[in-house]
Amino acid sequence: MAAADCSSSIVEYFGGEAGYRCGYCKNVTGNLSHGMWAHSMTVQDYQDLVDRGWRRSGKYVYKPIMNQTCCPQYTIRCRPLHFQPSKSHKKVLKKMLKFLAKGDSSKVAGDVTEEPMDSHREDAVACSFILKNESDISQSELKPLSVEETERVETEDNNEEEEMKKEVTVKKVESEPPQTCVDKDSAGSSERSDSAKLVHTTPKPGKGADLSKPPCRKAKDIRKERKLHKLLQNQTHTLEGSPSQVEPQVLLSQNSKSKANQPKSIEDFIFDSLPDDATHQLEVRLVPVSFEDPQFNSSFSQSATLFAKYQMAIHKDTPSECGEHEFTRFLCDSPLEAENPPSGPDCGYGSFHQQYWLDGKIIAVGVIDVLPYCVSSVYLYYDPDYSFLSLGVYSALREIAFTRQLHEKASELCYYYMGFYIHSCPKMRYKGQYRPSDLLCPETYVWVPIEQCLPTLEHSKYCRFNQDLKAVDEGCIKELGRVRVLHKRIVMPYSMYKKRRKGPSDEASVHQYASLVGQTCSERILLFRS
Repeated sequence: MAAADCSSSIVEYFGGEAGYRCGYCKNVTGNLSHGMWAHSMTVQDYQDLVDRGWRRSGKYVYKPIMNQTCCPQYTIRCRPLHFQPSKSHKKVLKKMLKFLAKGDSSKVAGDVTEEPMDSHREDAVACSFILKNESDISQSELKPLSVEETERVETEDNNEEEEMKKEVTVKKVESEPPQTCVDKDSAGSSERSDSAKLVHTTPKPGKGADLSKPPCRKAKDIRKERKLHKLLQNQTHTLEGSPSQVEPQVLLSQNSKSKANQPKSIEDFIFDSLPDDATHQLEVRLVPVSFEDPQFNSSFSQSATLFAKYQMAIHKDTPSECGEHEFTRFLCDSPLEAENPPSGPDCGYGSFHQQYWLDGKIIAVGVIDVLPYCVSSVYLYYDPDYSFLSLGVYSALREIAFTRQLHEKASELCYYYMGFYIHSCPKMRYKGQYRPSDLLCPETYVWVPIEQCLPTLEHSKYCRFNQDLKAVDEGCIKELGRVRVLHKRIVMPYSMYKKRRKGPSDEASVHQYASLVGQTCSERILLFRS
């Protein structure tokens, strides 16, 4: 993918030797990470950095030092094209539908979700990042006089897509019965039913259903069954041979099996139509993070107030720690340059706020980055008054569905990145419940199914997931001289800058930076040198 208008990413690298407080284990100096300030960044560069274990908080981009930090943070991604909601996920979706339809805000008995009610992106706050203030460098100094056109990056392999294409699909019959009439368990079930009838007695009034009588059926179910029988009759006339050769029960069984083999998707719940007299109305708006966007501007004040309410209630921030300035720096200032190529999704690439409007007011905001190959979750904040709706889980499921929607237009966009998975912190393990998912190997930067990673994580908090001991980082730095540098408004390779530089050598720092971002990114991103 080519960078838009030949723009280039510009970063300042800060290293990361000093430790700071960990928000997970509370170690005062145990949290170690490398960091850099991104003055600007293309979506392709950020995609490639995320695939090497980097993550952003505002314009600060950081990478945990995995083999030294107290709580190793592994990049985790979900594969939405294969995702099926779990039982607890369905409970959350049903709870939202019930609330919207009837205004029911009661908790379901025994309703235990896989994650805490807190934000499912809480790692962004918990790490207590040393957010760097934008240095006193003029924009004219940052803007290069000449920038070489970025080379096209070949699309990464689409093994997941190919697997999807190879999957056998079951053709749906136009109208399917609401219940299974004949299946492989029918013989056993009918035996149990017959034996039960022998001991059935008519219950006293108000003491239960009379099992000696046929069960009540909904009119809608009866209509569906009639339509199915009509369809079966039509099929008997179109099939070759005598109509007597066709077994309607077999066709009915096949149809029932196809229905049984297709569990409800997220979309079936999310887009389920509400009754005309629904108590509440929920609208999800995708708003670009830009003060030039009218929707973003008009909702900024309400969104910032909600952020402060959430931070004070959930993370116990003081008012001075979650004001509009902090909100802007943390969740509105993004280094990503918006791009809208013809082959991309309709919304384009860049940073967005996915706002959840309930009856005309914002109750939650999911901050996301739409990148060439994924939707990357940044943060979530919500109104604590609506915590009974499990908005952390609900928003994650909506974002998975959103990724599927974007994939229909942009076929390469097929992953949902959930930030970091922290196995050493039990309350952060819930991200592993969105299956299928993969963890990023911290040494070779290949994706490994989480099921293969968990056994090793039980024995050691830091693990190399790639079992091929001979495998190495294919993107490692090979030619330091080719690293692109921005010096005095001139773009040059590091080999040239090294000759012009006066004072002590900075080769060790530049080599560390290049090894962390990889050869490809080091040749595209501009490393600012004063």
